[in-house]
Amino acid sequence: MMLGYLLGRAGIETCVLEKHADFLRDFRGDTVHPSTLQIMHELGLLEEFLRLPHSEIQNISAEIGERSYRIADFRHIAAACSYIAFMPQWDFLNFLAEKARQFPTLKVIMQAHVTALVQANGRIVGVEATMPASALQVRAELVIGCDGRSSTVRKAAGLAVLDLGSPIDVLWFRLSKRPGDPQQVLGRLSRDTMLVTIDRNSYWQCAFVIAKGGIEQVHAGGLDAFKRRVAAGARFLANRVDELKSFDDVKLLSVEVDRLTNWCKPGVLCIGDAAHAMSPVGGVGINLAIQDAVATANLLAFRLKSGTLKDDDLERVQRRRLFPVKVIQRFQVAVQNRVLKPAVSGTVGELKAPWVIRLLDRSAWLRRWPAQIMGLGVRPEHVRSPAA
Repeated sequence: MMLGYLLGRAGIETCVLEKHADFLRDFRGDTVHPSTLQIMHELGLLEEFLRLPHSEIQNISAEIGERSYRIADFRHIAAACSYIAFMPQWDFLNFLAEKARQFPTLKVIMQAHVTALVQANGRIVGVEATMPASALQVRAELVIGCDGRSSTVRKAAGLAVLDLGSPIDVLWFRLSKRPGDPQQVLGRLSRDTMLVTIDRNSYWQCAFVIAKGGIEQVHAGGLDAFKRRVAAGARFLANRVDELKSFDDVKLLSVEVDRLTNWCKPGVLCIGDAAHAMSPVGGVGINLAIQDAVATANLLAFRLKSGTLKDDDLERVQRRRLFPVKVIQRFQVAVQNRVLKPAVSGTVGELKAPWVIRLLDRSAWLRRWPAQIMGLGVRPEHVRSPAA
């Protein structure tokens, strides 16, 4: 949607296909980092965007055992907003789609489910899609797969995936927020439990980390046992875990960390999770995807507008974005293997905060650096594509 906005803004004939009728689904990836807020600022949309309901955090802490540790301080980031905004992703998408529809060269077609790529003379020249009452074929000079970790586009294009593995899955659910609840403590790590609580203004979006493939074991233990584990992981939630009426209220996210060895073929390019599925560690996935979109528009908009796009130009996107993806994925895999895997497997001996966490807690100056990396990324992108 961001790339559609940027290409429409540049006066390039663009079509965005969305398979659902609306955006009203619980995406859960709702952390809007300073890098994304900076993009909204550069597009002149930030002030209106921040009128949408959201919450803000300037500091991140983690609870390990019985103690809380300060990890990151966003207040000193050199950007338009020095905080992370929590906003339902459907609000973000609706806002962006509404603004994008002002551009006469952009079409946003809902309920168009892409099922195959159209090929001719050894290159991709469009897509086939199904709609409620008809079939649809769209011919295009370039097809961009933005369709997530189970991407139809990348599969149809035969792009090879490098699986980096993940020892965890995540169970998502929501519990009500009440007066007196703690603030800005996202992660809670105990001897056999890792629980994340995200403030959504009127409720807590909770992420309960389990061992990979452990959902059957959770179900076998029963709902009451699961609720006891949640209450033990975050004691302030103990008086409301009964809001979980059945396991239908608990959704499984099968965590994957992978990336394509090549993001493109003649006529097709993948970005975002379609090119590199990210772990939920750090909540950076949506923000990396938006950085990909900005870089893609920066590198390709002029050539698309002038009709001079070459196949080699698509490789420039991967060269630009591969380094930050590798850095973040390496960090995520390290956290998964060294912190989360032992916690959910029950193999933790004495629960003790790593020395890095203890050092960050003691130094306000050092807490600026994880905030810088998490908030702005390794190679921040800025809007350089033209406005028609």
